[in-house]
Amino acid sequence: MRILLSNDDGILAPGIQTLASALREVAEVMLVAPDRNRSGASNALTLDAPLRIHAYPNGDTAVIQGTPTDCVYLGVNQLMRPRPDIVVSGINAGANMGDDVIYSGTVAAAMEGRHLGYPALAVSLDGHQHYDTAAIITCRILKALSREPLRTGKILNINVPDLPLDEIKGIRVTRCGSRHPAEQVICQQDPRGKDLYWIGPPGEKFDVAPDTDFAALAQGYVSITPLQVDLTAYAAQDVVKAWLAKAEVNVHDQ
Repeated sequence: MRILLSNDDGILAPGIQTLASALREVAEVMLVAPDRNRSGASNALTLDAPLRIHAYPNGDTAVIQGTPTDCVYLGVNQLMRPRPDIVVSGINAGANMGDDVIYSGTVAAAMEGRHLGYPALAVSLDGHQHYDTAAIITCRILKALSREPLRTGKILNINVPDLPLDEIKGIRVTRCGSRHPAEQVICQQDPRGKDLYWIGPPGEKFDVAPDTDFAALAQGYVSITPLQVDLTAYAAQDVVKAWLAKAEVNVHDQ
């Protein structure tokens, strides 16, 4: 199996380095990742400037000021030859669950892989300690995929409890939970008295029903949530059509 590996925490982050070491025991891996932490970059693609790379002696490649999406785009279309069989993103430091997936650079890297036509996994650890657990689980899932391909056309968003492997209870297929809206902005002042603003923490968990990713992790299970790129709300199409007719919206009205 040929794997393109990326992340959003940066090329030197412990998560991606741990995963790269584990994957290289069972597969051919090319690591293409941002040269710095780009958490929260979502699906940003750099279109207003050229991209530069830095190749490390072991072949790992850092994209200078690149986003996770940039890294996968370059990896698939330019840097990895022959092209990969699958795109893997992670291991992220911290979970990517519920509403957080829309901001996640980890998930975005996997989305770009899927958008370019490849199976893709996003892997996150709910903490900063047991990266080895997440790496072992990722390797086992990839081995299973090589034996029995999964033809869903979806991204697998995998979240792993920050526990030793022998304390993981199992794997659950889940849906995204949700949070209350994030509302906090932290205002500070620089030495010249100018205001600085920091985005505050995410909102508190709201939907933590038993079938959610939040619930699975809280109970010690690995969460696997299939994600899709198509954001169309199909169930709302007829509602919008009826509203347009009732509201009599006409583009030619004066």
